[in-house]
Amino acid sequence: MKFDKIIIVGGGSAGWMTAATLIHQFPDKDISLIESPNISTVGVGESTIYGINEWMSLLQIEDNDFMKHCEASYKLSIRFENFYKKGDGGFHYPFGVPYIEDNKFGNNDWYFKKMALPDLHVSDYAECYYPQMALVKQNKLFKNEDNRLNNFNFTKDTAYHFDATKFGLYLRDHYCIPRGVKHIKENIDSIEHDETGIVSLNNKHEADLFIDCTGFKSMLLGETLKEPFDSYSHMLPNNSAWATRIPYTNKEKELTSYTNCTALGNGWVWNIPLWSRIGTGYVYSNKHITDEEALQEFKEHLGRDDLEFKNIKMRVGIHERVFVKNVCAIGLSAGFIEPLESNGLYTVHDFLLKLVKVLKRGNDISQFDRDTFNISAKARFRTFAEFVALHYALSHRDDTPYWREIKEKQFDKTMNIDYTRFIAGFTNLIINRMVQKKYYLDEGISCIATGLNYFPLYIQDVLGYECQPKYDLNKTKENILDNMKHLDLQKNRWYDSVKNEKSLYDYLKDNIHNDN
Repeated sequence: MKFDKIIIVGGGSAGWMTAATLIHQFPDKDISLIESPNISTVGVGESTIYGINEWMSLLQIEDNDFMKHCEASYKLSIRFENFYKKGDGGFHYPFGVPYIEDNKFGNNDWYFKKMALPDLHVSDYAECYYPQMALVKQNKLFKNEDNRLNNFNFTKDTAYHFDATKFGLYLRDHYCIPRGVKHIKENIDSIEHDETGIVSLNNKHEADLFIDCTGFKSMLLGETLKEPFDSYSHMLPNNSAWATRIPYTNKEKELTSYTNCTALGNGWVWNIPLWSRIGTGYVYSNKHITDEEALQEFKEHLGRDDLEFKNIKMRVGIHERVFVKNVCAIGLSAGFIEPLESNGLYTVHDFLLKLVKVLKRGNDISQFDRDTFNISAKARFRTFAEFVALHYALSHRDDTPYWREIKEKQFDKTMNIDYTRFIAGFTNLIINRMVQKKYYLDEGISCIATGLNYFPLYIQDVLGYECQPKYDLNKTKENILDNMKHLDLQKNRWYDSVKNEKSLYDYLKDNIHNDN
């Protein structure tokens, strides 16, 4: 199958990210984007994770260009509050590479420290290993060009908070159309198809390759080609959300470099600080609470009811195949996990990078190419879904029927050894904790599991290390604390090294939004 002519159906952030990727990588192709003039976007993609940097770099999109057009700010971490137990506080999952070069016992230094100090809060974990937490805790930002913060790479280890709708418009007006993407505003009233896939749209728009970016509707892949949908509701409980926007009351304080996720009685609330406002929403399960009750719970959490609220219904899971015949789905039309871990745009740029690899092979697409894409995309999606599900599976909350059901949910049927070579999922977690007795710190699983009090190392393991006379517990704790001094020393050193840097607000005002 040739792909000289490509039609993208659907706009929004997914559609225009697709158009931007394809026109950059294949400038000689005939690329069009068709979108309805009267369909709104879902609007759950205002927070990104670090993987978007690879995509931005590929397209040569500069921060000081796009960020001012879509109210963007920088993001260094994700904070989770009350997921383990109600009132248990919060912990961070920072981006980037942890610093462990001075560790005495490899990946396990902090767990030794926790063993000797059982009342130590799990929030200390990220602060001891991730130097950028010194910026997060003080709400500061700098590029670290002198490497004061070990291993912190500003370019790779930051992500963004931005207005996803404005980001799509930026790509449309400043990137895609100037490079030759044809923009067609038109409703799709008819779709002609046969055994080869899609033949034409509205009996006039023909192409070799169709990209489905029509959101949860999945107009081409799902509705027309009838590709079966694999629901993940068995391990991901939420299917609805209320979303709104709130103004700042104290912008310099409230504009933070992390997404905050707070668990409530029937789900969780996101808080995403953009340059001009805060985006917030309540993700919940309508199995346990009605939409009206969820809205009331959300309003009580916010302490106000004078805002405009939008209800969103989510389809959690992925089509059995994403690339079928001459149709490839990108974004919500392919699948969706839920907003936790900011994965709304994650699958978009991740699937696009995979698609580029397939198309770069040559001006032809074989069934093997499609199969390769599907296997890779499905495996990545599945294991990331398992990673998200761990936030629920490891919870010990039992204060509502929602959390009690999650606490007793059977997850073992979802565990699949075939996926462990990709992103850390259930099986990887079990092996790391129960067999290897350590977490690999370059995986997000270490932060999430530790934050939820799921440790790989316990006292019976510690007593076997050669740090003391064997089985003398008091002497062991004494020696552990002596050996663990370096963790606090480096944490304090990082904190002191950036205490005089600009606040996040001032950095953005001076370097990005200086014309506002």
